[in-house]
Amino acid sequence: MSKMRRVAVVTGGARGLGLAIARYLSNNGYHIAIWDRDSAALASAAHALGCHAQAMDVTDPASIAAALSGTEAALGPVDILVANAGITGPNHLAEDYPVEAWRQVIDIDLTGVFLCNRAVLPGMRARDWGRIVNIASIAGKEGNPNAVAYSAAKAGVIGLTKSIGKETATTGIRVNCVTPAAVETELFQQMTAEQIAWMKSKIPMGRFGLPEEVAALVGWLASDACSFSTGAVFDCSGGRATY
Repeated sequence: MSKMRRVAVVTGGARGLGLAIARYLSNNGYHIAIWDRDSAALASAAHALGCHAQAMDVTDPASIAAALSGTEAALGPVDILVANAGITGPNHLAEDYPVEAWRQVIDIDLTGVFLCNRAVLPGMRARDWGRIVNIASIAGKEGNPNAVAYSAAKAGVIGLTKSIGKETATTGIRVNCVTPAAVETELFQQMTAEQIAWMKSKIPMGRFGLPEEVAALVGWLASDACSFSTGAVFDCSGGRATY
């Protein structure tokens, strides 16, 4: 897929969708670094993929800077960022939603994406080439009930992507996001059975997405072939998306 062996960072790459994306990119010839805050899962994933790993926190600019420095020392300049790290948060009506849970979801799912994008952009500008793929969600387009923080954060990721895509449109950098419908990963453990059933009922294909299906789309967005798409939103929703 790539004309040269580029370096790709996947945040939240120790498990679930992030691990599937890292595996797909690795299988297609990229040097991979996975960033995650779960050190044990990170070590296991890095061993399985034979890739570089950095324990870090996407909400902490100093931690991101250290992870970027460590990755570039080990592999070279970062060409590709897949900003995937995120949490769903609890399921509550808006009026019952815990304020601290709101802050945590926004901090990880939106601010963390911004901070990671911000960290890699200077190097990409200097080299006049880069690919950023931010993982949003169909919830950011439609708004899921009982998931106000997650829906708001993912809507923010879409707006962030569009903004940075326009800022870098005249460069060799392409910035896009993917909005999957529900993909069956470990994040389901954070949700109620009722929330999971509601999400499945919204998908016309009648099934959840597979991590590998999202990974294949991310792979194209991370490649040289993605040359005339930037600031765009790519659905992977089993027919759920209506715009």
